[in-house]
Amino acid sequence: MTFDMQMLQEAMHMFLFLSVELTLLYLIISYGVGLLQHHLGPERIQSILASRGGRGYFIAALLGAITPFCSCSTIPFLKGLLRAQAGFGTMMVFLFASPLLNPIIIGLFVVTFGIKVATTYFAIAMVSSIVAGIVLEKLGFERYIKAEAYMAPQASGCSASCGAQQAVPSKWRVIWDATWADFKKALPYLAGGIAVGSFIYGFMPSDLVASVASEDNPWAIPVAAVIGIPLYIRAEAVIPLSAALAAKGMGLGAVMALIIGSAGASLTEVILLKSLFRNALVAAFVAVILSMAIGAGFFYQWAF
Repeated sequence: MTFDMQMLQEAMHMFLFLSVELTLLYLIISYGVGLLQHHLGPERIQSILASRGGRGYFIAALLGAITPFCSCSTIPFLKGLLRAQAGFGTMMVFLFASPLLNPIIIGLFVVTFGIKVATTYFAIAMVSSIVAGIVLEKLGFERYIKAEAYMAPQASGCSASCGAQQAVPSKWRVIWDATWADFKKALPYLAGGIAVGSFIYGFMPSDLVASVASEDNPWAIPVAAVIGIPLYIRAEAVIPLSAALAAKGMGLGAVMALIIGSAGASLTEVILLKSLFRNALVAAFVAVILSMAIGAGFFYQWAF
């Protein structure tokens, strides 16, 4: 009974610690990125990505790093890029980089795994996104975009003048309201991830995790990458969950594969992409994310 109470206390301590730490981190990073996005604006981002050329790929990856989109919320923005006639390669770089280089993920990486691991992850995700975008463009995958994806929706509802007489709040309040709204949407995922991670930390036997997903199991990394895609785990949930698994003996390579697979794609995103892309491009997208996850996983296992 004493042993069970000790495990419960450890789980509760971890839950409270992660709840405070990750909540503050989420709000601070989201607000900072909101300020940056306010100065750029979606139209400016789309116009930048509409430019073609070698520098455009790098710029697309950097823009992905400052736009905190999860895999599914990238899709509406992708529609805007298509209608703005953005370059295919730069558009695909942005599609890969935006969820993988999400500032929330990077911030949680630094706090949870340290600056060295976070920096390596950032470099791998950026380089992989750029290479994938260039390769898909060179192979002519642009032809697999559906024609209707370029069509702008019909204007409907209230015009822009409807709200002209309303008081305009300050940009600081607007950004904070957006940050708080995003936080409330993410809160169930954040709390769920922290709860599951805390439970694993407190109750799951280390021997079980070590035997299934340790560095000694050669299939741990590919399996973690494959599992990550159908499971729609937001960054706010997967980082504390992964930290708990790592603390219990899960190899860092498998942890990285799970994070990249779950952050870079999801079953929901694949379904949404089918409304814009033909099957060949959807399959290529999934293959790229799997390759990133598995490749990064084996690199981390070797390097760290």
